[in-house]
Amino acid sequence: MRRRHFGDTNTGLRRQHNEDAYRADDELGLFLVCDGVGGRARGEIASAETAELIWEWIKREEPLLRSAIAESGPGPKDSPDPHIKMSEDMIGRLGAMVRSAVQNACYMVHSMGEVDPAQRGMSTTASVVQCVGELIIVGQVGDSRVYLARDGEVTQLTEDHTWLNVQVQHGRLTPAQARLKGNAGKHIITRAVGLREHVEVDILAVPVQPGDRLLLCSDGLHAYLDSGATLADLFKLSIREAAPAAIRHANACGGADNITALFVEFLAS
Repeated sequence: MRRRHFGDTNTGLRRQHNEDAYRADDELGLFLVCDGVGGRARGEIASAETAELIWEWIKREEPLLRSAIAESGPGPKDSPDPHIKMSEDMIGRLGAMVRSAVQNACYMVHSMGEVDPAQRGMSTTASVVQCVGELIIVGQVGDSRVYLARDGEVTQLTEDHTWLNVQVQHGRLTPAQARLKGNAGKHIITRAVGLREHVEVDILAVPVQPGDRLLLCSDGLHAYLDSGATLADLFKLSIREAAPAAIRHANACGGADNITALFVEFLAS
């Protein structure tokens, strides 16, 4: 399946420098957004290094990616989803690849902080999408997000690793109560790449089809996307117009943080 993409990043209206980073390699099928964790030393180094380290790891796994694409023929009997034309074993291997890429970046960024006191404690979020045929593997750490738009419906694929979201999961707050709290606890990250030697990575396999679109974004954008209509409107734009429009929207709403938007569109072969 063919793809096209367009991304953009912006410092926003209140920050002095941009701690976001994104990477888009259509040939490799890899797309990712990282957001240096606010208040941590050298967040811009953490995000840039993480994006590069993940890309390098996936690049070394090209033989596995080629094997997975070759396997994307008629759906095998052991496929966990009839829409995913790939064996369960191969899907597991791809998920392990993305998980290892993020965890390696975590170890390396943490080690950089241990060596250089000026970088100690630096960390970042990471939202990763690896495209393989008619399947995407999503890797998630932190509160950047991945959205999927299909047939006019928009779904958030990733889960925010924030203190506020933990309270909702444990039943201490309802989603409505969490929204009423506004930003209180919303930006307290419970998982980050580089903060410790190891990080747990959420992995999700999702089938895609022609016409689907993805948005990978930092919280500097999705903080202003509570309205489903806003998201749907952005996805209706052409792939080249959508990212600049998303940044304009975030800045018009206050631009309190760095803003990154990376759109990916799936096309018929």
